Formats: sequence, structure tokens, C-alpha cells
Amino acid sequence: MLIRTFGAKCLGIDAALVTVETHIDRGVGIHLVGLADVAVKESLLRTTTALQAMGYHIPGKRIVINLAPADVHKNGSGYDLPIAAGIIAASGQEELPLAGRFLLMGELGLDGSVREIPGGLAIAELVDREGLEGIVLPRLSAAEAAELHGIKVYGVDTLADVVRILSGQEDCADLLSAAEAPREPLRTEYLDFADILGQDGAKRGMEIAAAGGHNLAMIGPPGSGKSSLAKALGGILPPMTREESLVTSKIFSIAGKGSLRSGLMDRRPFRAPHYSASLAAIIGGGAGDNIMPGEVSLAQNGVLFLDEAAQMPRSVMEALRGPIEDRKVVISRLKAKVEYPASFMLVLASNPCPCGYWGVGDRCTCTPAQRLSYISRLSGPIMDRIDLQLLVPCLGAAELSRIKAEGVKGESSAEVARRVAAARAIQKRRFEGEPVFTNAEMNNKQIERYCPLDRECSELLVSIMERLGLSMRAYFRIVKVARTIADLESAVSGLPVPIRPAHLAEAASYRFLDRMPEP
Repeated sequence: MLIRTFGAKCLGIDAALVTVETHIDRGVGIHLVGLADVAVKESLLRTTTALQAMGYHIPGKRIVINLAPADVHKNGSGYDLPIAAGIIAASGQEELPLAGRFLLMGELGLDGSVREIPGGLAIAELVDREGLEGIVLPRLSAAEAAELHGIKVYGVDTLADVVRILSGQEDCADLLSAAEAPREPLRTEYLDFADILGQDGAKRGMEIAAAGGHNLAMIGPPGSGKSSLAKALGGILPPMTREESLVTSKIFSIAGKGSLRSGLMDRRPFRAPHYSASLAAIIGGGAGDNIMPGEVSLAQNGVLFLDEAAQMPRSVMEALRGPIEDRKVVISRLKAKVEYPASFMLVLASNPCPCGYWGVGDRCTCTPAQRLSYISRLSGPIMDRIDLQLLVPCLGAAELSRIKAEGVKGESSAEVARRVAAARAIQKRRFEGEPVFTNAEMNNKQIERYCPLDRECSELLVSIMERLGLSMRAYFRIVKVARTIADLESAVSGLPVPIRPAHLAEAASYRFLDRMPEP
């Protein structure tokens, strides 16, 4: 007897349908075919043990299980459920008329329990596309899948629950998973801008970067506050929209990172890998066709913070060029090619020299050649892709004492966040119908459409380009930053503000590394 059940395989942030064909006939042995990896082949022993624990027997016949399409590699332990359901139905131990109308994924324990699997959100989207009646997942994986409306999502704890659903003889409404009710975003204790003494210029640059989603680099000696500013950035970023949350949650679901048991993610990710991280960890990779997303994709719609960026391997830093420019990463292997989104804010922090104290009195002990070699690790092509370059000086003891004595704190993160949210709202209205959310994501054609320059602005920008010797990429990035500065002004005044010469001049001032003289 031949029974067909359905599973899925994740390819990037999408999933593809896998048909699990189970045929039982005269003969001996259990055979699994269809390019299954070791984890899938091991599922046979795990599945048969679970079936016996639940009171089912393994027929003494030949059982052939085919995972189609046969030319696509299958990996992971999620095929336990469709294989178990196929054996039960094909052997006639249970009537499962709904087995071909639901997609089944889940790992079986030896006692018949069902354990969670990664990729539930992407698999639920596949069910919607294929027009299946619903999906059966482990209870802990079903919470994220339930966020997609229009399909039935059943959360199960044991194999017995699966049999109940597929038999169609009982009302299984108690197993349906419902989307979580809208809730307040989780509160996280971020460092407040008001608690960071001084650094008004750097704070202004951070506000502009947050408002437009721009990349930024901070150069300064140890203890100047670079890491503190980066950590405070999360407190001024607006919450994700549902569209952004859906994409980010799919990436984390497929990677098996974090927990989506309470539904979609509501906080923007903040990823801060160590500077010794490998190329595969940053960009993504894996063996065979099991390609997992890296930090650039896990930071989707959030922040990727690289502290001590000049200490990172050059090959890793240079590999960031493509994701920064294209806002996606394509990972090619011999057997597979996967594309992951990678639209993130890149925040770099670095010392100006090996000892770290260049520019702090006479504390620097490095030679000019050492200084130049160190700062050159942040290559021209990388810095050309950075929208804002911030100099974060170290405050002297006298200035710190004066600030503390006066007791005057700067703006709080909440105040800055309100302006950032208003500027993002302006951009949301501007890009309605476009596949972008922020000014930083605009391509050259969109810049020409949404960032018109009058004659005075054009002449000023040409003058800046000639004086600094900037590339055309830097030209467009200055225009995008100027557009964000104008949006922040609009957020305060409540009136639409075009790009003005003052906006361009401020945007160009954040490219000091392009004109930094040799040390």
C-alpha cells in the first residue's frame, strides 16, 4: 500500500515541499531513499522505537520510504512525523484520510513525544502557497507559525495527537495554535544617552544614523565611549513593523536562534560578534547544502556592531562589501546556492592606532608607519560604504569634572527616539509602495526621485566632491544622509523640508577619514 505525506525543506528563508512516499509490500527490511543525510537516516530507528512505544508494531514486510524530489538533499530530524504517519497508514493500523492534506514536521522522541524544530515560520508560508489544509508542528514551533493567518496550525505534544488530527474522527480544536494577542514590546534596559557624558557630536551622528538606517564608524581612543554609544543605539531605534518582523523572525527561526514561542520578534536584533569571528560566522555558510545564515543576516532590520574592527581578519572585513551594498548575501557551495537578506545598520568601532592613544596628548608611542598601517586595515572600499564617520575624542579629567559639577545632562534616549520615530514615519510615507523602508536603502534611481537638489545644492556638492576627491558612491551616500537630516528637521517643525546646503555640508562633515592626512 502506498501512502503520501508531506514535509518541507528550508532553502534560504523559504521552504520547498517534500513528498514522503511510504510503500509496504512483501519482503524484508526498511529502506530510505531520496538523498537523505545521516540525521534523516537515523530517524528510521528513532521512529520505529517511538511507534512501538505508542503501541504500534512494525510490519514484518519490506518498507520503502522515498523523499521526493530525489535530487534535493534532505537534512535534519523534522521528517520523523511524516515518516511515522506514513508507516501507520500504509500498514493499515490506523485510517488517516487527512494524511495527504496536512504538512507534518517534527522530531520524535523514543517515547513518542514530539520535539520542536527550526523553520516553523517558513514552513507555514509554504503551506499557504501550496494550498494545503493546514500544518502539524510541535507545540513549541507552532506558536511562530500561527502568526500567519488563513491556515490551520496544530501544535502537538505526542504522536497520538498527530493520529487524532489525521484520522478526522475527533474535534481537535484544543490542539489549534492561535496567534498571540498584540502585546507591548519587550522592555530592555538600554544605556541612556543622558548617562553618557559629553560626546554631543557623536550623539548627533548616532541620531542621524538611527533615523535613516545608515552605517557608521566610530574612531577614538580607549575609554572614549564608543561601545557605550553603540549599546545605547538600541534605545533610540523604533520598533519593527510587521513586515520587518516577519522577515527577521524567519531568519532566526531557520537558524534555530533564540525563541519564537511567543510569536514574532518585536525588538530589532543587536548582534555584536567578537572580532575573531570566522568568515562563515559573519557571512554565513555550512557543509553541503545545509547553509545557515551568518551575523549579517541575523542582524536583518537591526544593528551589526563590530568592535575593534581594525583587529578583524582582512578577508572578513572585505567580505562585508557585498552585503553592505546589495543588502543581501548570496552563499554558493558546490551543491547549493542560497540567498539571505542582509539589510542592517553596520556600526564599526576602532582605535586610531595600535596603542590606541593617537591624539591624546603625547601618550601615543606608535610610529607614523604603524599608525598608517593600523588605520589602513579599514580599507578605502569599506569606508566608502560607511555613511557617517564619527570621531569620538577622549574627554579630559577637567572637562569631566566640569560636566559633573554643572549637573547638566544631555538629552535622554526617549527624547531622541521620538525624533527618530517621526523621521522614520516620514520615510514610511515617502516609500509607500517601494521595497525599501529607510533612506539608507535607496538605490540611485530612487535618490534621483526622492532627493532633488536645486542649483545651489548641486554646486556645493560638486565643490565638496572635487575638494575631497570622493567617489560617486560617496556622492550618493552624502545625499542620502542629507535627506535624513532634512527629515529630522521636518520631524521637529512638522513641515516638509527639502534638502538644503546646510544639510549637505553637515552630511559631508561626517566623512573625515576621506580627507584625514597621513599621521
